[in-house]
Amino acid sequence: MNTLKHLQLLIEQAVTDLQYPVQPAELYEPITYILSVGGKRMRPALLLMACDLFGGDVNNALHPALAIEVFHNFTLVHDDIMDNAPLRRGKVTVHEKWNPNVAILSGDVMLVEAYKLMMQVDASILREVLEIFSNTAVGVCEGQQFDMNFERQVNVEIADYLNMIRLKTAVLLGCALKIGALIGGATMVDADLLCTFGEQLGIAFQLQDDILDVYGDPDKFGKQVGGDIISNKKTYLLLKALELADAQIKTNLHQWLEATQFDSIEKVKAVTTIYNQLDVRQHAEQEMYNFTTQAFSALDKVNLPSDRKQFLRDFADSLMVREK
Repeated sequence: MNTLKHLQLLIEQAVTDLQYPVQPAELYEPITYILSVGGKRMRPALLLMACDLFGGDVNNALHPALAIEVFHNFTLVHDDIMDNAPLRRGKVTVHEKWNPNVAILSGDVMLVEAYKLMMQVDASILREVLEIFSNTAVGVCEGQQFDMNFERQVNVEIADYLNMIRLKTAVLLGCALKIGALIGGATMVDADLLCTFGEQLGIAFQLQDDILDVYGDPDKFGKQVGGDIISNKKTYLLLKALELADAQIKTNLHQWLEATQFDSIEKVKAVTTIYNQLDVRQHAEQEMYNFTTQAFSALDKVNLPSDRKQFLRDFADSLMVREK
């Protein structure tokens, strides 16, 4: 089995080797730019990992893995426009460096290029792979729309939130694993089990992100702690607090949610105190544990020797044990 680091290096080199036409420069330079600003290349590495798991040649999976990476970055370009985000991975976003029209059009080309890369799978599985990829792409767009809807929606159920993060974040992990497994020669049953493993793990990872945003060490987490609280983002913690709060606590919480002028540090401290009163961190950690358990349950059912699956177990453990 190849190590994760080796697979990530393969992807990094393959991304570097991607070439696009010189003209029109405004169309193609943003693609090279966004692909060059880094990231852990985790999604394409998972595709290679799944292929390797079933004894496939990872070199045969490189183009589909690149397709996953190009598609993921396409969604980031368009998401940044919708969020009016100034930075991505510490660098100026495409729409800020050029303009929104350029970012939209370059993103569109990235989607087409992703399909061109994905089509380079063996003809025997081409139809299945394109169907999986297309369904995933639609799901990611649905997840983004739900996320934007939630910003305006007063009442959001926890089940709806979990479905949103499944679509927006987790389905692409499942897609990468499923396609990689099929390229490696897996049965559709085993490929579906790996897809479930990826989706459940992706949901658990996002729940952990929600927790770390409030309780993480900013130096280790890499983000501003309390950012979700400041922006009133509807995370699992906020939705659970609204569900559990009595009338008095709910009134206090809504005062902070509806305040237009406030001291950020004071708001984060006050809302975190409410979360602590209601034990929402413990509820979130239990939910995270439940999804992680479901992920491992699906992996256990994959028809391979246990020692071959240990690599994915170790990967999942490393993903879910981030600095707090």
